[in-house]
Order: sequence, then C-alpha cells, then structure tokens
Amino acid sequence: MAEIEREAMEYDVVIVGAGPAGLSAAIRLKQLDSDLQVVVLEKGSEVGAHILSGAVLDPCGLDALIPDWKEKGAPLNVPVKDDNFYMLGEAGQIRIPNFPMPPLMNNHGNYIVSMGNVCRWMAEQAEELGVEIFPGMACSELVYGDNGEVKGVVAGVFGLEADGSYGPNTEPGMELHGKYVFLSEGVRGSLSKEVIAKYGLSDGKEPQKYGVGMKEIWEIDPAKHKEGSVTHTMGWPLGSNAGGGSFIYHLDNNQVYVGFVVHLNYKNPHLYPYMEFQRFKHHPMVAELLKGGKRVAYGARAITEGGYQSMPKLVAPGVALLGCSAGMVNVPRIKGNHNAMLSGKAAAEAAYDAIKAERAGDELAAYEVNVRDGAIGADLKKVRNVKPMWSKWGLTASLMLGGLDMWTNTFGFSLFGTIGHGKNDAEATEPADQHKPIDYPKPDGVLSFDRLTNVAFAATNHEESQPCHLRLGNQDTPIQVNLPKYAEPAQRYCPAGVYEVVEKDGKPEFVVNFQNCVHCKTCDIKDPSQNITWTTPQGGDGPNYPNM
Repeated sequence: MAEIEREAMEYDVVIVGAGPAGLSAAIRLKQLDSDLQVVVLEKGSEVGAHILSGAVLDPCGLDALIPDWKEKGAPLNVPVKDDNFYMLGEAGQIRIPNFPMPPLMNNHGNYIVSMGNVCRWMAEQAEELGVEIFPGMACSELVYGDNGEVKGVVAGVFGLEADGSYGPNTEPGMELHGKYVFLSEGVRGSLSKEVIAKYGLSDGKEPQKYGVGMKEIWEIDPAKHKEGSVTHTMGWPLGSNAGGGSFIYHLDNNQVYVGFVVHLNYKNPHLYPYMEFQRFKHHPMVAELLKGGKRVAYGARAITEGGYQSMPKLVAPGVALLGCSAGMVNVPRIKGNHNAMLSGKAAAEAAYDAIKAERAGDELAAYEVNVRDGAIGADLKKVRNVKPMWSKWGLTASLMLGGLDMWTNTFGFSLFGTIGHGKNDAEATEPADQHKPIDYPKPDGVLSFDRLTNVAFAATNHEESQPCHLRLGNQDTPIQVNLPKYAEPAQRYCPAGVYEVVEKDGKPEFVVNFQNCVHCKTCDIKDPSQNITWTTPQGGDGPNYPNM
C-alpha cells in the first residue's frame, strides 16, 4: 500500500487528553504567553465524557493555576463537612476515630466534585484564553522526528476496516506537530506506554501498581442525605483476598457517589472485583443508605497506586508525561487530581522557558526537577510506603505501620526508608489450582446489578464495524494458557463484561465484546500472560459519563 499522506498542522505545544493535567497545562501556557499556539486533543465525544466523575478534590492545584476560581464560577460547590472511616465486618462496622490520623488525611478545605464538570469548566477557561480544543479526536500514533524525538501525533483516523487496514471510506486523520508534546492520557495511556518503553523511562524504577475503581451515582432518600459527608471503609467484603476499600461521598441534589477499589495485585484468579463491589452494597450500613434510592450512572477506571518510587522518568526528547500518565495518585488520600493540575502547570512553565530560549524537541529537564523536588514529590514521598506495606504485610499492619510512617514523614523522616513493590500486578496472579473459587451471591436488581445492566448506565458506545481496540498478542493464549492455568481471569477482572469463554462445537472459545469497553485498562494491566494491549479506538467512542 502506498504511504499514507496526511495534512500537518504546526503548534508550539500539542496536548493529548483534556483531563485536569492537560487542561492545566494549556491554561498555564496561555497565561504565560497568549501568542503561543496550543492545541488539546480529547478522544471523548466531549470534554468530560471519559472522566469518571466523583472525587474529593484538594483545591491546591486550582489555587495555584487560577487563584480566583471561585469568582469565575468553578463547580466546587460542596465543601467536605465531615470525615468518617470505618472497618467493616460482614454484619457490622467499627468507626476509626479521626484524631490518630496523620494531618494529610484530613479533608478540611476539600470539595466533593464531579471531575467531569470541573474539566468542562476548565475547558471553558482554556478556550477563553485562545486554546484550541478538539473533542472526538483520538490520538492513535506518535510522530517521530529525524533525531528520534517525539514531534507530534496522528489524530482523527476514522473508518478503518475491521481488520485495521485502510479502506475506501477511511479518513486518514492528520498530523499535529509541536515543539513539545504533552501526554496527559490518564492511567495506562497507549501513547504513554509506548514512550515509556521506547525511551526506557521506567528503568531503575519500581513497577507501577494499579487498582480498579468502580463507581455508581445514586439518588437517595433526602432524609438520608448528608451533603458534604465523606465516608471511607476497609475490610469486608475483601478481607484477606485482596487489598482495597470503598468510598461514599454525599454531593448535592440528594446524590451520592458510591465507589469501590480493588488493588490489582491480588493472587486469587477466581476473585471477581465487580462482584465484590456489588456485594459491598449489601452491607447493612450501605444497604440502609441506598434503600429507596436509584442508581443513575456507572463507570470504572484503573487507578495508579505505585506512587513515588514507581513514577517513571517524566521526560524524553520532545515529550513529557503529565498526571496519571506518570502515576501521581496519593493512594491513602485517594487523590490525584490536585497533582495532575500541578504537573500540567509545571510542564507548561518548563515548555514556555524552553520555547522562549528557542529550543524544541529536547528534554524538559526543568519539569522533571519541579515534580520530583516540588509539591508533587513532597506529597507522594510522605505516603510512599503505605501501598507496599499493605501489599506485603496486610491491612492491619499497614494501618498501624503506614499510619506511623505517614506521621514521621510529616516531620521529614521515615523509619522504613523506601520500601519496594516487588512484582507487577500481572505477575502477582497465581495459578487457579492454588486457590478456591469464590461463591458470589446473584445480584438482586435492587441494590446490586449484573455487569451488562450496569454497563448500559455508562452509556458506552463503539462503532461495531471498526477494528477491535483490545488486541491479543497471541490468539491462542487465552484458551491454551490462561484457561487451564488461571481459569481465564479476564472473565472476572473486567468490570464491563468484555471477555467471555463460550463453548463452540464442544470446544472453549475466547470472545472479546469490545463494544462493552469502558476504557478502564484493567485487562492491559492484570492479564497474567500480558497478552492484551488496550489501544485507543476511534474518536468519540467509549463511555459518555453524565453531566452531573
């Protein structure tokens, strides 16, 4: 086939992803120099469509970026009024008092927000400054320069044949070139993954760790609603099977965000994270809250959990990793949006200085230094041992030792140094014959729901004639390796029911229902054979999370 010809557009900075990191970078660049040409490319149908809303936001990032955000109408309308921490048993709960908690765990001054709405508002601020934002423009390839630097991306490819080839109706997209390219794709982005591998950015670092977070939005009985209330739980139903916990955030309009996180380093391939979430809602404390209410939305997303010691090098020639593309989540706080915003601001300042000095396509070393030695590094360094402690020694030990470590880090030192993570999450999976299957109750359709019913509440959509964006390295591995050795865990770890093993002509067959995909990336992370690669589908496809 003849070489594909594409039009090219030139910018100063090309930003992939209209999340909090990418939009912060765009805003800061225009604040520094209104003449800079800045473009943001977003694969969702609109800004916020792929943002799994519902978070407690530390406003320090916004404070640094847009100090007058209140006057400008930022949608931070529900300040946190009270914090609750519970250890759950199957039939009851014990409240953990707030006073022993390290200061960084205090949510005073934070806000319960829809991050989708926050990003929509940030996009408005960016556009008012002259930033070009193109939603529905998935970035499918990187463009490299003559010296091996990243000089741009390919965006807007539509109408590929089912086998991935170019056909008569294919739109080849265009190349967008920049002096610098910022990747703010979120967790496990396909371009970020390529950059990390190509330039060896994770060499000498601990493996990145992940969790899968599942979330429902509920409208509940007004009599039970406590606007501004934040609750976190640990313990049941996971117990010793896996690390993780829940969150329940009361926002306005009688709505609550009900979420559940399962750390993906669990050993038992029979574990079913989605069903653990559904079982959690039947705990008496949670069931009473939700009784008489209705679920109005569902979604799922992987979360980076490796923290300080797992962050890769953040820069390579012509490119920088922002926010969750690099893994900037503070795990015990369950917060990363503030660091994403701060990273976008820092990357923008480094790029502005470089462009002003007539540089292009080199490494933005100043950005790396800012992140490691500035507010982001300080935030992550204080909690760096909590996740590995939990993984190595279990929940109880991590509560005590992790709490002690966070306290001592408040004063600038750690008794434990920096603990490593060890295996990556795929390697942590053990053979099925070493573990007992787990019997999960059938969803009742009132508090708990089957996956396909819930996926409908994510409003996800993929054009069925397009190539499958979930690519198998070897078509035979699921049945020949994963099924006999691991009971093919893709049937269970996926929170959207994408993967099935069915019987055809008396033989098992692996089926990929890519239309269900909510872009959580769990398969790319947890598959024990590392045989599944998530790639970006064509623009606009995927979940369409509600404007709430």
